[in-house]
Amino acid sequence: MSEAPFSEVLRNATWADHSSAEDDAYLKALMAGRLSREAYGELVAQHYFAYTALDGVARALAGDPVAGPFVVPELYREEALVRDLETVYGPGWADRITPSAPTRTLVARIEQAAGWPGGYVAHHYTRYLGDLSGGQFIRMELEKIYGYGPGGGVDFYRFDRIGSLPRFKNAYRARLDALPVDDAEKQRIIREAKLAYQLNTEVLTDLGRVARAELAA
Repeated sequence: MSEAPFSEVLRNATWADHSSAEDDAYLKALMAGRLSREAYGELVAQHYFAYTALDGVARALAGDPVAGPFVVPELYREEALVRDLETVYGPGWADRITPSAPTRTLVARIEQAAGWPGGYVAHHYTRYLGDLSGGQFIRMELEKIYGYGPGGGVDFYRFDRIGSLPRFKNAYRARLDALPVDDAEKQRIIREAKLAYQLNTEVLTDLGRVARAELAA
């Protein structure tokens, strides 16, 4: 009996973590249109710190045989996030944002991955494959709620430079299946992906304080 592809094993192993990440009070309030643009900006800000770290590690590992296939400059998010922050907060956006404690923990873990290519793959998979999937639904809803269009506001969720999203995701899964690592390393990657989901969920959970404060006002 043939073994399941690693992309399928990884997806199945993290499915419960992925589902719990979606069950969040902040996201529910955001998607219901109950939060201000500034409260939405809090999410964009945390993304900015996380993706600046993730894409920084990508540049450091571009030549690595394990991490290299997942280093796709067309995916880099920093420029898009800057446009979004400028749209939400104006030109002084950098003085308006700070990383939360959970975001600082996530960033530290991502930066540790610079010394472990498999760890980079785990964090890359956790963030980017979600952005290319459920993130597209979030983008469409936020466009309706806030009236944002291309050029700022929800550019984080736009991946115009990679072409067909379904085709890209299929190619991404093929890269996972072709990872040049042994079974022990694959299990280590799975464990790191589960941790990455946990850390990202903690960032969202912390944003619940923003939602509670606004809804109580």
